[in-house]
Amino acid sequence: MMSFFNRLENRARRIGSQLCVGLDPHPGDLPERTAQAALEFCTRLVDATADLAAAYKPNAAFFEMYGATGWDALNRVVLHIRSYEDPALILLDAKRGDISSTAAAYAAAVFNTLDVDAVTLNPYLGADSVRPFLEDPHRGVFLLCKTSNPGAADLQDLKVVGGSGVSMRVYERVARLAQQLNTGDNVGLVVGATQLDALVAVRREAPDLWFLSPGVGAQGGDLEAALRAGCRQDGMGMLVPVSRGIARAADPRQAARELRDQIAAASTAVKTTGQPALPQRLAALAGALLDLGCVRFGTFTLKSGINSPFYIDLRRLVADPHTLALAAEAFEPILAGLDYDSIAALPYAAMPIGTAVSLQTGRPMIYPRKEIKEYGTKAVVEGVYKTGDTAVVIDDLITTGGSKFEGIDKLTGVGLVVKDVVVLIDRSTSNAAEELAERGVNLHSVFKLEDLLDFWEMAGKVGETEIAAVRAFLEK
Repeated sequence: MMSFFNRLENRARRIGSQLCVGLDPHPGDLPERTAQAALEFCTRLVDATADLAAAYKPNAAFFEMYGATGWDALNRVVLHIRSYEDPALILLDAKRGDISSTAAAYAAAVFNTLDVDAVTLNPYLGADSVRPFLEDPHRGVFLLCKTSNPGAADLQDLKVVGGSGVSMRVYERVARLAQQLNTGDNVGLVVGATQLDALVAVRREAPDLWFLSPGVGAQGGDLEAALRAGCRQDGMGMLVPVSRGIARAADPRQAARELRDQIAAASTAVKTTGQPALPQRLAALAGALLDLGCVRFGTFTLKSGINSPFYIDLRRLVADPHTLALAAEAFEPILAGLDYDSIAALPYAAMPIGTAVSLQTGRPMIYPRKEIKEYGTKAVVEGVYKTGDTAVVIDDLITTGGSKFEGIDKLTGVGLVVKDVVVLIDRSTSNAAEELAERGVNLHSVFKLEDLLDFWEMAGKVGETEIAAVRAFLEK
């Protein structure tokens, strides 16, 4: 028996669609406030879009409001969808959440009695509230992770500290829980299309899971930006539900077809490039780095004597606390996936960044001295640490792996363990990552210089001539 997400992916690939048509019979859209009118509203939408939708998402609330006749109408909507020769999958938007026998009863109601393929769940009660819905891999669940409503930040953005001591937001913890529970390939996540930063962060935590991403259309989500932020690198992995944008269109079928094609084009672009667009917070930081003069274009003589068409000076971050805070926030999602005890900022440019990251994450900062003290403690590494602690190295920039070894050697020389280096900008065009890997150290970066150049060029912030000169210089 195929798993739920194997079935969904097969359907999506077969018809070339990751569109989910929402079946939300709002009373205001009906000629009369009855279960029969809700049924007719939904069956018309199904008939208009049956070959365009990967899935349908009936909203239980708009049927429950009519009592027993509403449940009967919902059952008949399910049967109507099933009557097609190649039916779309059915995802019940019910947001169930309870424990023990109650959760098992809810699971029986939606999967056995109503016979839908998947259901949305509220995971607030923990893993045991989800497991009763996972017993049959043929049926799936989508856990509420980062929703698109304004009040989502009240709880979902709060920071928690896990068992490993790593700080992360609640929605990132939900993503990690979903990844752990997905042993039957039947757990997905609800991540709003309006939450671009969250899409990127959750995709990092759950690289293979499917997302249900509401918010396109009436809520103002940017479809292309959302897909670029949240799709897997194969262009799949995001189910985009749209309700009012189709139901209230003059021609629902045409509206659905256009949405299907827009989703397909954006997902193909992700597959072709293998790179998501910069999410909103990183885009703001990328623009601020340029505005602050941290990256400049022109003619500059480097220490080596070579003339360069650009110059990176991240020491200027200290001139703007807001941009420095944005930089610290950009480090946090990377650090959340690493195992470390202290942040080790390399002098001098990274020390303000390291301090801001320390304040952001709540982790202590240490730093290897550039000049070893000849008096007092004669410390090689400043700060509080103990032998065997793991330090993650923070720096502003990397060009070659060898540029980090002096600092790493000082840290390991006092008994610290270094497994990771995280930089704000990776401007290396050679083998910096490989050089570090030979020493057992992994390289991570907030930005690659090539991605920044692409962003600035597409945003019209830097002229084509300047961008071309930098690219030619980097290829030498």
